[in-house]
Amino acid sequence: MFDKIKKVIKSLGPGIIIASVVLGPGSIAVASRIGSEVGYSFLWVIIPASLSMIIYVSMAVRFGITNSQSILHAIAQTYGRWFSVLIGVSAFISAACFQFGNNLGIGIGMEGITGIDERVWPVVFTFSAIILLFWAKNLYKALEKLMMILVMIMILAFFINILVVKPDVEQVAKGFLPISLNAKNLNIVAALIATTFALNGAIYQSYLVQDKGWKISNLNRALNDSYMGIFFLALISILIIITSAAALYPIGVTVNSAADMALQLEALFGNYAMIVFSFGLCAAAFSSLMVNAVIGGGLLSDGLGLGRSMNERIPKILTTIILVLGMLIAVFFQGNVIYALIVAQATTLVVVPLIAVGMYLILNNKQIMGNFRNSTWQNILAMLSFILISIIIYYLYSNFISFLSTT
Repeated sequence: MFDKIKKVIKSLGPGIIIASVVLGPGSIAVASRIGSEVGYSFLWVIIPASLSMIIYVSMAVRFGITNSQSILHAIAQTYGRWFSVLIGVSAFISAACFQFGNNLGIGIGMEGITGIDERVWPVVFTFSAIILLFWAKNLYKALEKLMMILVMIMILAFFINILVVKPDVEQVAKGFLPISLNAKNLNIVAALIATTFALNGAIYQSYLVQDKGWKISNLNRALNDSYMGIFFLALISILIIITSAAALYPIGVTVNSAADMALQLEALFGNYAMIVFSFGLCAAAFSSLMVNAVIGGGLLSDGLGLGRSMNERIPKILTTIILVLGMLIAVFFQGNVIYALIVAQATTLVVVPLIAVGMYLILNNKQIMGNFRNSTWQNILAMLSFILISIIIYYLYSNFISFLSTT
C-alpha cells in the first residue's frame, strides 16, 4: 500500500505545480476566515469549484498533449493576435492581483517566525525568486520538486490537527449540502470558489504538459496527474475549513489576523502553533509567489508573440515585473491584512472570463483538435462553469470598489 502511494506521489508533475499556485496565503486566509465565521456551512462550495477546475484543466491537457504549438499561439493564428493579447493581459493582471496577496502572506508568516517586521520579507523573497528564475538550470524541475514538498507538508499538518481537534462528523457531512446558499452570502461563495477555480492556472497546464514532453500516449497519465493536483488543492481547503470550524467557531473567534489563524493548530502544537502556522503560510506564499509570476509573465509574453518558454528573455522579464509589482504593493500597503488577502484572492476571478472563452473556442475547433475536441457534455459543463464565474464576478465588483476606497 505504501509503495503504491509513493509511486503516485512520484508521478505527479504539472498537476502539483498548478495546485501550488492556486493554494496561496489568500486561500488559507479565506478558508480559515469562513470556517471561523460560519462553521462547516460552505464546505459544499469546494465541490462545484473543483469540478469546474477539472473541466478547464482537462481541456488544457488535451490541447497540450495533441499540439506542439502553444494554446495562445493557436488562438492568435485562428482568431487574431488581438485575442491572444487580451488573454495574456488578463492573465498578467490576475497574476499581479494574486501576487500582492502572496507577498502579504510571506510578510506576516516570516514576522511570526522571526519577529522581524513583515515589510522586510517581500523584498527578500522576491529577490530570491528572481535569482531562481534567472539562474536555475531547469526551472520546471526545480519548481516541481519544491512544490511537491511544500504541498505535502501543509496537507500533513492540517490532517494531523483534525485528528486532534475532533470535528463533529455529522456537521461536517451537512456542510457538503448546499442549504446555506442565498444572495446575502454570495461573497463567501465567491471567495471560496477562487481558492480552487483559477483559469489562469488551468490554461497554463497546457504549457506544463508540453514542457514535460508528454504526447498522446501519455494522455491518461497527464489527466490523472491533473486530477490529483486538483484533489490535493481541494483537500487542503477542506481541511483548513474543518479545522477552523472545529477549533475557532465554537469559541466565537473570527479570523482577523495571522495569530487568529494560528489558533487552529494550537490543539496539536500548543505554544508553537504560531511558528508552525507561519512556516505553513510561508510555504504556501512562496510556492504560489514563484509559479504565479511565471504563469502571468509567460502567458503575456506568448500572447504578445514574444516567446513562451522561461528559457527565453521576454517571459523572464515580464515575470520579474510581476514579482516586483507584488512586492512594492505589499511593502507600502496599510490596512487589514486578512481582509486584503481575501479580496486579493477573490478579485483574481474578475479578469479571467476571456481565458474561458479562448479555451472554449480552441477546444471546439475541429481543425486544431480533431477527435480530441470537446464532447457535448464537456461543452455543457464548461458553459455552466463559465456562468458560475460570471455570476460571482457580478457580485465581486461592488466589493472591489469598496475595498479600493478604504485603502
